[in-house]
Amino acid sequence: MDSGKQTTVTDSPGASAADAGLFRFLPEIQVIEILMAIFIFVTIHSLRQGRRQGLVVWPVVGMLPSLLLGIRKDMYEWITGVLDGQGGTFVFRGPWFTNLHCVLTADPRNLEHLLKVKFPNFPKGEYFRSTVCDLLGDGIFSADDETWRRQRKTASLEFHSAEFRSMTAQSLVELVHSRLLPVLAVAEAQRAPIDLQDVLLRLTFDNVCMIAFGTDPGCLRPGLPEIPFAKAFEDATEATIIRFITPTAIWKALRYFDLGSERWLRRSIAVVDEFAYEVIRTRREELSSGEQTRTARSDLLTVFTKLRDEDGTPYSDKFLRDVCVNLILAGRDTSSVALAWFFWLLNRHPEVEERILGEIRKITDERGGDEDGELVFKPEEVKRLEYLHAALSEALRLYPSVPVDHKEVVEDDVFPDGTVLKKGTKVIYAIFSMGRMESIWGKDCRDYKPERWLKDGRFMSESAYKFTAFNGGPRLCLGKDFAYYQMKFVAASILHRYHVKVMENHPVVPKMALTMYMKYGLKITLCARDGTKVVGK
Repeated sequence: MDSGKQTTVTDSPGASAADAGLFRFLPEIQVIEILMAIFIFVTIHSLRQGRRQGLVVWPVVGMLPSLLLGIRKDMYEWITGVLDGQGGTFVFRGPWFTNLHCVLTADPRNLEHLLKVKFPNFPKGEYFRSTVCDLLGDGIFSADDETWRRQRKTASLEFHSAEFRSMTAQSLVELVHSRLLPVLAVAEAQRAPIDLQDVLLRLTFDNVCMIAFGTDPGCLRPGLPEIPFAKAFEDATEATIIRFITPTAIWKALRYFDLGSERWLRRSIAVVDEFAYEVIRTRREELSSGEQTRTARSDLLTVFTKLRDEDGTPYSDKFLRDVCVNLILAGRDTSSVALAWFFWLLNRHPEVEERILGEIRKITDERGGDEDGELVFKPEEVKRLEYLHAALSEALRLYPSVPVDHKEVVEDDVFPDGTVLKKGTKVIYAIFSMGRMESIWGKDCRDYKPERWLKDGRFMSESAYKFTAFNGGPRLCLGKDFAYYQMKFVAASILHRYHVKVMENHPVVPKMALTMYMKYGLKITLCARDGTKVVGK
């Protein structure tokens, strides 16, 4: 027993030293354990919130990590999944001390409320205007109140005038038959793949510049030259959209130091402005010299240049620049992007293409065939293409040219679905997601079915708050009728002459931009149809 005790006493100094060392590390171990417990608690709490609120809500950064993961793939499909799981509306909570908080909705009741019933309470808002101001200025896309109303009224009168309609129809015929079809003929003859989205963007860009500025930039020419103004305009829209997913303080800092996407945006806008101001200067000189009496013009720049503001003062060059740049954005991208998705869908649904060709054959048969080999569709014939109208609408339902749009709450409000809206809240309505909601379109909502738009063979339109591709309420797209005419004329002119085949394994995904570009374009090959003369061959 004594020897045992002695051994214990002998070993005790070493044991005491070990105990002392252990006690020395205890505070660090306890801190780690506490931090681990806090981390586990926060994670569990955040995940539980995620089940209830649609996305995981982390301390400080909010839902931003989920957003960043979502935009790495297909942001629009990601938003659709979240909205679908939340019944059509959810609140996005951004990082603390940022303005990335907003309400997203795809509920038609809410859209009617904000676009029509309570229209004055949901302007574009200061956040939207400040984000797009460098590119769009005070143009119709971003303006509110009297500035918007004045532009809307003038543009509406012009869009509905017989002279304007005649001018736009004639310019479209010229562009399609003198430029588009010859470019396609060369590609078909050489059996060379061509980016149809790029070609269509060039077509609509030339067309809308004629309508807005009364000038032809010549984008759609043999060889498809790069036009600095067109390239700069596209780059500027891409750089602008980056601001919407970047905290305001960060992009403003980048702008101040002229770094990254902000340097890209500044340089692109400089090219856009150089082109726009030169056209405006030339137009003012024409009008002051009386040259317009010799060459009548009905473009929108000429119309606005002749007008005066409420004080009787001519509009400034800056205001005229903003008006035209906004109209180019509206007219260039919407029709061309919609047509690109339409031709991609046709490639996947040959039965739809056959029905459209059946409509076109009826027209050629009534004419006694395409005797001169150069069929030019007349306006009344284009109007009769009901199934084509339905097929284009169905493409727009699934792939709207403007996938999301933005509003801001002026005074506290409540959506019809019960969502509480505080003053200053940003509201984003997800047009892309609406086309994929079973609650709106039924279980076949993701199917491409033009027949859903037809009743007894006639096209039947849907509510603007269910099908919001052209917006709704007081801001309903002024160019809606012309856009349909343009798309139908172009689509029929191409399909009458060619079968359009998308290249195998070509990736087709949307690009994150103000409008729904295909990220990698639409690479296609063309095959001339039997019995048709191909222009330029």
